[in-house]
Amino acid sequence: MASWDMFRELDSLKKEVDEAFRSAGLGRPFGTAFLAPVTTRRFPLVNFSEDDGNLYVDALVPGVEPGGLDVSVISNSITISGERKQIEDQEGQVVHRSEIGYGKFSRTVNLPVDINPDKINAECKDGIMQITLGKAESAIPRKIEIKPA
Repeated sequence: MASWDMFRELDSLKKEVDEAFRSAGLGRPFGTAFLAPVTTRRFPLVNFSEDDGNLYVDALVPGVEPGGLDVSVISNSITISGERKQIEDQEGQVVHRSEIGYGKFSRTVNLPVDINPDKINAECKDGIMQITLGKAESAIPRKIEIKPA
């Protein structure tokens, strides 16, 4: 007995609705915002790493100009937001698949350590934003000398 998958059913419905609009010559009335794939809902994708003094965040932001990005750190969370512009369809083309999301986005992720707000740096190159967050003094490991008794 096969289990029912709501997301598979919604994806099938989306395909049927898109095909109905295409058949009527209306193209993509909803764009990719209507039942967007999972990957566009968790944009941008991020990696976290750390060393003794810093936390590093790498965020994939292809197609987004660095001036259109905003980064804010509040307490123990970081928010990356911006807008990715829509790629215009060419006249006479039939779209068979549209997976590239567009529009405004915002993603907030909890940070694993406390951050020093005075030690934050962000750079963006080739669609990858690299953010360096200095750890708060209380989050930096300290070596404790053990004295013989």
